[in-house]
Amino acid sequence: MTAADLITLSPILVVAAAAVAVMLQIAYSRSHMVTALLTAAGLGCSFFALFPAAELIPREVTSLIILDGYALFFIGLIAMAGLLVAGLSYGYLEGREEDPEEFYVLLLLAVLGSMVLASARHFVSFFLGLEVLSVSLYALVGYSRTADRSNEAGLKYLVLAGVSSAFLLFGMALVYADLGTMEFGQAARSAAAAGGDPVLFAGFALIIVGIGFKLALFPFHTWTPDVYEGAPAPVSAFVATVSKGAVFALLVRYFGEGGGQTGRPLFATFWALAVASMFAGNLLALFQENVKRMLAYSSIAHVGYLLVAFLSAGRMMVPAVSYYLAAYFATMLGAFGVVTITSGRGRDADLLEDYRGLAGERPWLAGVFTVMLLSLAGIPLTAGFIGKFYVVAAGVDSALWVPVLALAMNSAIGLFYYLRVVTVMFAPAAEGRALPRLSLAGGAVVVCLTGVVLCLGVFPSFLVDLIRVMTSR
Repeated sequence: MTAADLITLSPILVVAAAAVAVMLQIAYSRSHMVTALLTAAGLGCSFFALFPAAELIPREVTSLIILDGYALFFIGLIAMAGLLVAGLSYGYLEGREEDPEEFYVLLLLAVLGSMVLASARHFVSFFLGLEVLSVSLYALVGYSRTADRSNEAGLKYLVLAGVSSAFLLFGMALVYADLGTMEFGQAARSAAAAGGDPVLFAGFALIIVGIGFKLALFPFHTWTPDVYEGAPAPVSAFVATVSKGAVFALLVRYFGEGGGQTGRPLFATFWALAVASMFAGNLLALFQENVKRMLAYSSIAHVGYLLVAFLSAGRMMVPAVSYYLAAYFATMLGAFGVVTITSGRGRDADLLEDYRGLAGERPWLAGVFTVMLLSLAGIPLTAGFIGKFYVVAAGVDSALWVPVLALAMNSAIGLFYYLRVVTVMFAPAAEGRALPRLSLAGGAVVVCLTGVVLCLGVFPSFLVDLIRVMTSR
């Protein structure tokens, strides 16, 4: 491996080195602050390593990994999201019964697996990255061992993620048996030449089922609300954003750039999954009294929105998906960030009643949550509005009239339950309630995310231009 390869891989290598450094630091001396600082330093260095790497792209590092502008954009997004989750986790883990240090090792490994997914160009690197991410999340989801539903959530995620990995692996085996290759580009070209081969179609169907579990698409979504509710709030934020974003980035690289989703059976499958996920996510969210479960169902609907851009398969597909994911990352991290810093040591603030009167007690925090909810609803002057605009534009450009109409209808449905939370926050507060002490790191994170969401909603051109430049390299 040449020096240029090492520089290009440095954003990923730095995260791997940071995980090893944190493990050695924990073995030598336990300190929550030192561990958190090492984690933040590793993720920050990984982000800044993108700049020298960008001078050498595109570059194929073995047959498994490709570092191009598309991969670097998502690696940067993942590194920054991991850094923000680490900031939210610091105050959340303070004073809890569980040792906090190992949490950061698992977080770094989950980030590492996500980065490998974003740069994978081969089924082997796809599976390895996915398993590094999934195994780390098994432990992270069940990290709060003394919480009521954390063990249940961890077990459910373990079983269903294991089942989805089995579907993926068998699907990959069928594709390899039929095409004789596991490299994405060559497989896409061979699949186009093979036509309607039943073995190939069965392999793709199994892969889609596995990815459907990872993305929580309908009807593979049933684990999502229970896992989000039982997991620690920062972990729910990570699963809702980084975990899904990395898998979707890979989905676009394989099916989208190779044109694989344009075949009639696969196109119809994704079309049905998109519409069903939008309606299922939003309709089920209407009846939730638990904020984390509501956000879980909301995340299912948002993946359905993303599939509309994915189905467009035109010149606007990659920019629309990239912008929407960036806006979604900032918004969902901010929403779960409010849940995180509002949570006490005994349990997470996941009930709707926990937010009653928040505007009178901590008006700035209620304002932050309101901005995030309005962005999720796609209200103008927020990043979510611009993201939905690009998705709709991509869908209209490809004449996807039914999915676009479904998106518009579901945006109206979603507005109801988002505004319901806002109404509760501005209602009179319950007597005798004491809010937990505010975490300085968590507060700084949600304030920064609020600025990002508003800036992307008012001045989107910077991110649009960056996406256009990066995805063209």
